[in-house]
Amino acid sequence: MRLNNKQKPVASLSLDLDNQWSYMKIHGDEGWEDFPSYLDLVVPRFLTFFQKQNLKLTVFIVGQDAALAKNQHALRAIADAGHEIGNHSFHHEPWLHLRSEEEIAQELSLAEKHIEKATGKRPIGFRGPGFSYSRSILRVLANRGYHYDASTFPSFLGPLARAYYFMTAKLTEEEKQKRKALFGKFQDGFQPLKPFQLNLGNAGKLIEIPVTTMPLIKIPIHLSYILYLSCFSTTLALLYFRFALTLCRWTGTSLSLLLHPLDFLGGDDLPALAFFPAMNLTSAKKLEIVSKVIGMMSKQFKILTMEEHADLVAQKLGEERKVVQTV
Repeated sequence: MRLNNKQKPVASLSLDLDNQWSYMKIHGDEGWEDFPSYLDLVVPRFLTFFQKQNLKLTVFIVGQDAALAKNQHALRAIADAGHEIGNHSFHHEPWLHLRSEEEIAQELSLAEKHIEKATGKRPIGFRGPGFSYSRSILRVLANRGYHYDASTFPSFLGPLARAYYFMTAKLTEEEKQKRKALFGKFQDGFQPLKPFQLNLGNAGKLIEIPVTTMPLIKIPIHLSYILYLSCFSTTLALLYFRFALTLCRWTGTSLSLLLHPLDFLGGDDLPALAFFPAMNLTSAKKLEIVSKVIGMMSKQFKILTMEEHADLVAQKLGEERKVVQTV
């Protein structure tokens, strides 16, 4: 029997709008400084997809893209379609956590300025590029009035992902050193999966909504990973995701599913990004799999934006405090 929305646990959808140049930059490819973009291709594609699904999600935008006139029509279309706009930093550098608080504040402020100008929306949520995360970033976010952060990725596989990336990227030793924390540390697997509140002292409080990984064993379940598994067997990849949904429900984990633009683009669209996992799939095949994944998720969870998810977490925490005080 299909559950109605009142009976379903909540889940959120978000998309990190990493552009072609940002993948090239991280990979060490020449030409990224010209800021090549696929936004005019991918934005209409995912907007059409989610309109058909009757779903809203949160799109984390890179400030550098918002600053370029050639991208602003596509970015404005996201906000006009009713999706939440989040901040994904200005320069999209995964070593953001290594900077001083003053430098982080400048980075976020610059991104906010251009994102708001391009979309008409000021972000109240943030996700660090490459899951860049630190106490300094959190304090800056709280001081700037952000409601939530979504940068934690509780997985033990970060070092393996980084090793694979270093094997395939064209990087100098100096560039590898900058990226030494990319995708996180083994210890990140011990981070909580369920949303929680951060108390940042004088800076205030912030809701943290982790990117969900497989409950109990903390292996990835984000859509790019499902597509990668589909290169070997679509049936097994979908069974894997279905098992993850079941574990989320059993453990009371409110799912937060991460998407990327390349989940909607195939090798037939972007031969230049053939180095990225699952880019041997066509766009049509990817859209077929994405549709099945989102359909499975919709049947078991009530899907929200990240802002709505954070509001519910804050409300629940407030109610729990009231109960404690009453008792």
